[in-house]
Amino acid sequence: MVPSPELSVIVPTFNERDNIRELVKRLTAALAGIAWEVIFVDDDSPDGTATLVREVARQDPRVRVLQRIGRRGLSTACVEGMLASSAPYLAVMDGDLQHDESILPAMLRGVKEEGFEIAIGSRYVAGGGLGQWAGDRQFASRFATRVSRLVLKAAVQDPMSGYFLLKREVLEGAMRDLSGIGFKILLDLFASSPKPLRFIEVPYEFRTRQAGESKFDTAVLWDFLMLLLDKTLGRYVPIRFIPFALVGGAGVFVHLLMLWLVFDLGGARFAVGQSVAAVVAMTFNFFINNVVTYRDRQLRGWGLLRGWVSFTLACSLGAVANVGIATYAFETQLVGNTAWVLSAMAGIIVGAVWNYAVTSVYTWNKVKGA
Repeated sequence: MVPSPELSVIVPTFNERDNIRELVKRLTAALAGIAWEVIFVDDDSPDGTATLVREVARQDPRVRVLQRIGRRGLSTACVEGMLASSAPYLAVMDGDLQHDESILPAMLRGVKEEGFEIAIGSRYVAGGGLGQWAGDRQFASRFATRVSRLVLKAAVQDPMSGYFLLKREVLEGAMRDLSGIGFKILLDLFASSPKPLRFIEVPYEFRTRQAGESKFDTAVLWDFLMLLLDKTLGRYVPIRFIPFALVGGAGVFVHLLMLWLVFDLGGARFAVGQSVAAVVAMTFNFFINNVVTYRDRQLRGWGLLRGWVSFTLACSLGAVANVGIATYAFETQLVGNTAWVLSAMAGIIVGAVWNYAVTSVYTWNKVKGA
């Protein structure tokens, strides 16, 4: 009878096919004498990562795969992988071979025997390092580390690490408050934990990627910003509403620009110019929100057309609510006798909230966003 695993290693993957066999080989060597399993959580990689993992799993029952269809994101992949395991100890590491698997036993000892709740593979304590990272990326990493301490509840030297091991109880205590945004699940765990976590940092040298492509890009930086905002402002306002409102503000300028081009320069009737400007602005807002605000639920193919139609209809109704609320507030003097600006703002806020609430359900819900 195969013993149940004491340690589950969760590896989120996307296009990591060339690294799978080598990573399993290295884990086998590093975890000798430990009952372990590895769960690859694959976001439907087009390179066939999940298919290869299944091939490996047929020879090694310690290997499992959780293939996600229509969902993307490192943090959510890590959480789903951990929840799919029954092991009392859970480790998270990348699938690109840059994390040093040889320190996993030391991390497990720290949590299992030394009274810590979480062990962190750290690049910023004595003995650790960033390897051959370029200077600009090292600067970005250190800067993000300093900024992240705004939401941390502990003096972690490497809160941006994607390599850690924890007790299951830590996940269970924090999982319902996790943001699931972006790729820094460790930062999310510390910020979401109901109590300070006892931690240890185990040094390691960050390796050079052997295969695959780096996930580090401007979108990652955006997700990091959204995570910080969620942990500071999320209790007061849905975090997606902030970029949604910013995109809407940019859409106002697009609307005015199109109105000027069609009506003022083009000589069309005002009603025609206003209609064209409204459609162009709503289309602009839809595509920017699809790429930025709802990047993890991004619509593609025919879903993009359906999403545009539902977004346009919702925003048209929002415009009606905007005008109605503003007119009512002004004519009934709810905001003062001459405060037309406040009346207009009341209409804009109501319209924006309506647009956000409706489109988040009917345009970018999780099923259609698949």
